[in-house]
Amino acid sequence: MAASGEKPYRVYRGGRTKGKVPLARREREARRAVRSDGPGPGRIVERKPRRRRLWLGWTWRRWILVVILCVILFFAIWGVAGYLSVSSGVSDANARLPKSVRPALASDNGLLLSNSTTILLLGTDHATGKGSQNRGTDQHSDSITLLHTDPGRHRLYYLSVPRDLRVNIPGYGYQKINAAMQFGGPRLAVRTLDVLLGKSLPINHVVIVDFNQFEKLIDAIGGITVDVPENILSNRFDCPYKTQERCLQWQGWRFHKGPMHMTGHQALIFSRVRENQLDGSYSDFDRQRDQQLVQQATLAKLSSPSRFFSLPFSGNSLLKPIATDLSTWQLMQLAWVKFRAGKSIHCRLGGTGETIGGVDYVIGSSANISVIDQVLGHSALQAPPKGQPFAPGCVVGSGAGLK
Repeated sequence: MAASGEKPYRVYRGGRTKGKVPLARREREARRAVRSDGPGPGRIVERKPRRRRLWLGWTWRRWILVVILCVILFFAIWGVAGYLSVSSGVSDANARLPKSVRPALASDNGLLLSNSTTILLLGTDHATGKGSQNRGTDQHSDSITLLHTDPGRHRLYYLSVPRDLRVNIPGYGYQKINAAMQFGGPRLAVRTLDVLLGKSLPINHVVIVDFNQFEKLIDAIGGITVDVPENILSNRFDCPYKTQERCLQWQGWRFHKGPMHMTGHQALIFSRVRENQLDGSYSDFDRQRDQQLVQQATLAKLSSPSRFFSLPFSGNSLLKPIATDLSTWQLMQLAWVKFRAGKSIHCRLGGTGETIGGVDYVIGSSANISVIDQVLGHSALQAPPKGQPFAPGCVVGSGAGLK
């Protein structure tokens, strides 16, 4: 018999069932009574949503992790392959440098990353090739530049030495400084500059650039963009036409002021211009400045991120125009110092133009000592006086202010 107050049965939507009628209040109380210590009578268990499985049963998180690791591994392998290719090219460049040069160089004080160093950049233009007529036996240094690094202050100093500067070449007396390369190769060029600069600016390394090989290199990297400092109409040299009649009508090579994309041959011609028919004050200083612009534009293109992906295939060939004593590790340090440099300062030695024995020279002045102090950071920068084409001085920037 049913207990008092309780019906023997009740009608419910699902049929007849015993028990109390479920009310909303009772359901709320049951949910509040659910505890977190596992299922039990009257407790509601919430199931966690299942992770979506992809191919091979892996989740998105695992796939993303695998892709990241593969990318890191790819760059590591590619970087090692590029390093080995460049290292092979550096070894060949070291072998091209005469062994007699190294004893003439001053030793470094430490890593190039943290210590100043001075690198002699010698440009030669004597090899045979397109546009190099009558230069096959000429061993004169076509451009002479010293690169002095100052990692502590994130600065790079480029010191141009005029080819016609009259100096005392050891064993040969007073001559134009570019003749040292002709008389005794890069070793004598280093010794001559040591006599000129003294112990305050010793030369630690040397890089010799063959401009004819440079032409092939520039073509291999797709050309370069040079910011031409002024409009140029050169004298007539290396005529591009085959007939003499056409060459007589030809006025010369033209370069327009501003950024200009150049092929290897155009860059080579630009670096050889000795006379500007549009500017009577154009001198050997301007020619060296233009050569430096070509070198710097080429180095900028070589150090671009896009070059990284071609290093395993072209790292060796990129160094063919160069002979140097710098190792692969030192070149990497130099690239980092160049990347970190906030200022590029261009300086030049100079003096006055004189003719001695029918030969035109630049006679050095006492102001050259001040220029060396500026390169070393011992004194404030001073631009060369206006109206003096051979005056020494320093400017910040591309070097156009030395005009």
